[in-house]
Amino acid sequence: MDKKALSILEFDKIVNRVIELSASELGKELAVEMTPQTEYGVILGLLKETSDAASFTVRRGSPPMGGIHDIRGSLKRADMGAMLLPGELLRVADTLRASRNLKNYSGSAEIRDGEDDNIVSELIDALETNKKIEDKINNAIMSEDEISDSASSALSTIRRQIKDQQNSIKDKLSDMIRSSKYQKFMQESIVTLRGDRYVVPVKQEYRSEVPGLVHDSSASGATIFIEPMAVVEANNSIKQLKIKEQLEIERILQELSADVGSIANQLKANMSIMGKLDFIFAKAKLSLDYNCVCPKLNSDRKIIIKKGRHPLLDKKTVVPINFNIGNTFNTVVITGPNTGGKTVTLKTVGLFTLMVQAGLHVPAAEGTEMSIFEQVFADIGDEQSIEQSLSTFSSHMTNIVKILANADGRSLVLFDELGAGTDPTEGAALAMSILERLHGTGTITVATTHYSELKVYALTTEGVENACCEFDVETLRPTYNLLIGVPGKSNAFAISKRLGLQEGILERAREFLSQEEIQFEDILLSIEKNRSETEKERMKAESYRREIEGLKREMEEQRHKIDEQKEKLLREAKDEARRLLLNTKQEADELLQEMRKAAEEQETILNNKAAEEVKIKLRTRINKIEESMTAAILPRQGYLKPPENLKPGDSVHIVNLNRKGTVVTPPDKDGEAVIQAGIMKINVHMTNLKLINEQPTEIYTTGSGKIGASKSMNISAQVDIRGTNVDEAVEILDKFLDDAGIAGLAEVMVIHGKGTGALRSGVHQFLKTNGHVKSFRLGKYGEGEAGVTVVELK
Repeated sequence: MDKKALSILEFDKIVNRVIELSASELGKELAVEMTPQTEYGVILGLLKETSDAASFTVRRGSPPMGGIHDIRGSLKRADMGAMLLPGELLRVADTLRASRNLKNYSGSAEIRDGEDDNIVSELIDALETNKKIEDKINNAIMSEDEISDSASSALSTIRRQIKDQQNSIKDKLSDMIRSSKYQKFMQESIVTLRGDRYVVPVKQEYRSEVPGLVHDSSASGATIFIEPMAVVEANNSIKQLKIKEQLEIERILQELSADVGSIANQLKANMSIMGKLDFIFAKAKLSLDYNCVCPKLNSDRKIIIKKGRHPLLDKKTVVPINFNIGNTFNTVVITGPNTGGKTVTLKTVGLFTLMVQAGLHVPAAEGTEMSIFEQVFADIGDEQSIEQSLSTFSSHMTNIVKILANADGRSLVLFDELGAGTDPTEGAALAMSILERLHGTGTITVATTHYSELKVYALTTEGVENACCEFDVETLRPTYNLLIGVPGKSNAFAISKRLGLQEGILERAREFLSQEEIQFEDILLSIEKNRSETEKERMKAESYRREIEGLKREMEEQRHKIDEQKEKLLREAKDEARRLLLNTKQEADELLQEMRKAAEEQETILNNKAAEEVKIKLRTRINKIEESMTAAILPRQGYLKPPENLKPGDSVHIVNLNRKGTVVTPPDKDGEAVIQAGIMKINVHMTNLKLINEQPTEIYTTGSGKIGASKSMNISAQVDIRGTNVDEAVEILDKFLDDAGIAGLAEVMVIHGKGTGALRSGVHQFLKTNGHVKSFRLGKYGEGEAGVTVVELK
């Protein structure tokens, strides 16, 4: 890759950012070596590393990269059998701990479900830990200068003996300096050390009064530090113990170093893996910090940038650009005012290309697509050289000559102000010739210019496209928006007018322009006006679309909320029904027990009377429970317009039950009416009722109508034929079914008892032939079972 282009496009600043984000020297070394690659497979792998690390960071948080040290030198010495210093051993323990922390960070296989193809996961799995040696080092070494007493029992014993000897010496010397005999000889009443031996400060004039060895004197010579003869042997003993202590420390360090040497290869592999992990996570951190995406990679020389932001500009103020090249055109000519964003666009395209080929994500939106180039060339900025006697034009042309000599169909070339710095006519001609040459070789080229000739060249040449950076003449400020396919209009006259240049001068300047130039600028003005209006309409349509989507989303949320409320109400109703049914069953069981108890206690006529009273009580309770169940499950009020002037005998449709019924009691002040629905009498709110026939059924005073109304008011829904023979039962039953049919009952109950079954069989034979009967069945549990027959009427 061209080093000049790397420098011009400021790729080194991106590298420095990755270096800053690396936690270890190993990671920083890899970051320093980061360069753009040219092989498709290699680049794809580098991008996947960054994506996998970013995914890991998002899922688990920042990785624990602390404690990774460069211990390669220490490992080499340990492998050769040398003794490592305490600080080196502590760094080895830190590195082992870092490996273990990364293992814990990665988690178990269950946590990493769906990450089988994750490169970071595979690298962490390859790390090896050794908790035994890690703990052994940490228990033995407290700091780079201190070995723990618990490193060995021998070291603990030696240090205890040293401490005992020191305390003994201190006690003897303290007694000596406090005694009346020696107190006047002392300069100070303290015990101090000189050369690891305990001494006392004696006045110079009393030197001969304190027998012992002189070790030092003060700067003035007034104080002599003497080791009294009484403690010489004890000090010698401490010296010998110190030598033993040092030998034991060396033995411990040698043992720990041998342990490290035994896993040197494992640690070397860990170092390599952790350095790479540190580098990969630094790339991922850069991606997350700049809100980057992993672009789609192609080898078709096609670049599509969506909302790309130059990574070295302030992300709060930088204006995103949309750019594409390589589909139907391979050359783009960008025009526009100075400081309008042309150079930033060039650098963004070039830097994005370098970043992707180095395995880095780019700060852009999803849908961004980048290609792979063998070479990236750039001629951007003023490179005037006084030392080499080169003007601005000459320095640019020297660089362009090198680019033309090396660029081909696999190259990306970026020109800033192509042809500038010389006569405009000749500069424009040179610029068109250079672009034509590169266009002919298939090179992907992006150039900025102020020359109108290049705008015409782009308009008239196939495979070459215009682009411009917008400029707001009203505010005299660039908008930094890049527009592909639109040539930029010169704004010199408009800007000058806004700044106060006299109209006469502007008119005279226009006269110097050729008619063709004026027409061209007018065409550009018309194009720009139409584009601006189209963009406004598009933004307006987009605003409407977002508003419609918002309303649609709001309606969906409301519908979802209503569905949830509906499900909740149904669920609560079902729960209430279940509760009521359970209570019903319990009360029915209690009443049946009362009936059995009454049957056992008495066998007289009174018994039948008591049983009948219990049955009536049971039926009353069941009716009340059925009414409460209906009220609990069904809404109290409906949504219909209530029928007017409801009277007893009116036929109505009960909407929430979808059943026919007859009005027994008209609505009260609360709108509640008593309705006979089959064998049940229920309270129904009038808003849940609908008249079947607007002409209510009249209650006649004579004839069959009177009988029908009377039957509907008084007929019971059950008949008891126990104690009769078959003929008597059939006669009673025939009359009962006639009355029930006239009353409009849908279901009745025949109580025949269990007995021998003869009466039941006779009843069933009769029911099969009766014209009122639709079907019949034996009673269920709680209805009387085989002792009753439930008949459904037509």
